[in-house]
Amino acid sequence: MSEKVTRSDEKKSIFGLEVNGPVFFSSIILITIGIALTLIYKESAEEFFSTVQNQVAEYGGWLFVFSVNFFLIFVVYLAFSKFGKIRLGGKDAEPEFKTISWFSMLFSAGMGIGLLFWSVAEPVTHFGAPPNADADTIAAAKEAMNFSFLHWGFHPWAIYALVGLALAFFTYSRGLPLTIRSVFYPFLGDKIYGVIGDIIDIFAVLATLFGLATSLGFGVQQVAAGLEQVFGLSSGTTTQVLLIAGITLVATISVVLGVDKGVKVLSEWNIRIAVLLLALVLILGPTIFIFESYLENLGNYFSSVVEISLWNESFTGGDWQNNWTIFYWGWWISWSPFVGTFIARISKGRTIKEFILGVLIVPSLITFFWITAFGNSALDIIMNGNDAISTAVDNDVATALFVFFEDFPFTIALNVVAILLIIGFFITSSDSGSLVIDSLTTGGKIDAPVGQRIFWAITEGAVAAVLLIGGGLGALQTAAIASGLPFAIILLVMCYSLYKGLKDEVKKHERYKEDVQKEDYEEIVRKIIKKRNKNESS
Repeated sequence: MSEKVTRSDEKKSIFGLEVNGPVFFSSIILITIGIALTLIYKESAEEFFSTVQNQVAEYGGWLFVFSVNFFLIFVVYLAFSKFGKIRLGGKDAEPEFKTISWFSMLFSAGMGIGLLFWSVAEPVTHFGAPPNADADTIAAAKEAMNFSFLHWGFHPWAIYALVGLALAFFTYSRGLPLTIRSVFYPFLGDKIYGVIGDIIDIFAVLATLFGLATSLGFGVQQVAAGLEQVFGLSSGTTTQVLLIAGITLVATISVVLGVDKGVKVLSEWNIRIAVLLLALVLILGPTIFIFESYLENLGNYFSSVVEISLWNESFTGGDWQNNWTIFYWGWWISWSPFVGTFIARISKGRTIKEFILGVLIVPSLITFFWITAFGNSALDIIMNGNDAISTAVDNDVATALFVFFEDFPFTIALNVVAILLIIGFFITSSDSGSLVIDSLTTGGKIDAPVGQRIFWAITEGAVAAVLLIGGGLGALQTAAIASGLPFAIILLVMCYSLYKGLKDEVKKHERYKEDVQKEDYEEIVRKIIKKRNKNESS
């Protein structure tokens, strides 16, 4: 154990940087090459990756479906098995963050930003084009909510829980560095400190940075669309680049302040604003209908989740599942190194059961309520004869949320709160992503020098801006999703690796307990013999 810790912590200073040289410099070179090739061949690159993505969905969709369901079953099993009592970091470890702060950070980094856009747009889209029901019917509305719950609920959070738990266990309980390579220690042993480990971390760095950059680029396009919709401001490239610059600046300040004073504070404010926005929708919208729908949606979802989560279009054919469910599974899996690493970073001191229930159950139930409040309200508006939201979704998904608010009183106030929340979620995604990349490129250092954290925060924003101007965002997004299939196979291997590690941990605890009991028994026997000898001599 001590040897592993020493090897992961003893990083030489290179040009004044405390980094893992092969990972840090190789990542920079590959990022530069990747951007250049994407901009030079952006049209052919997007076409190529789109073809690859379609082929992956067509021939590997069943593997995605199997894998994601397996991940959910696996993490639930761990929570309620004998492994659930294991505390990450040892029996005396204590959580670094309060539960509300912990939840705020993992939710903000996980999928907070996506919910703001798709909680209206996805149910509305499925309502008009459901996979099985007739469009624009009550059956279509129920199916729309079922699939929205599937795509944003227990299954994606199970992916994050798996990666986060594996990293947290091998880092805090086994003394290995906080990098993706560590979860393969049961297979590779000390080879994780060599070339193979470096390649694993380089791949994770590229996936994280390009994933965040594309999300930041597409996200500011949506923020700009909202500003144009609400205030009439131009949503052109100049506005979008200025938004990236502003978000990067605030994210950089947050990164400098660190997790405790930066990311945590921003995440808590995100949750406060989210609660405010949700409360306004509940009060100003169809309150009773929302609560009734929530219970009914839960009932419909739980009664159909096995069927829809294992559905493969094997009898009906078509591309609906490839365009939606398989797309989501590939996207969540490709994001899992980033989100999983960040969740692991903030989860020391929690038991495995507490970790899994906290990452899996609570966010999913809250997500379900959020989707119900926004999605069901939007469907209610449409079914009452107002097609403006449907039109907005067809024309520009980015404006769906803001068009939705036009049916509410105090529209401007709601839109301002929504825009602030969107920007807040983007900032926390950016700064938490920068911290993750910095950890990966320093060989697992949790608190790297400030200058390095600033470098990655600025790099992330610069990559997003360059790709936005050059038009290469689409190519990188399809590339990221296409990488989901090999990542799914890696996560299946991770399940076995984690199970093996936890099994060894339980055996170690049992041996320790037996040794203690044996020592106690021998001590009792010694005392009895000593007392008997004393009585005999007297």
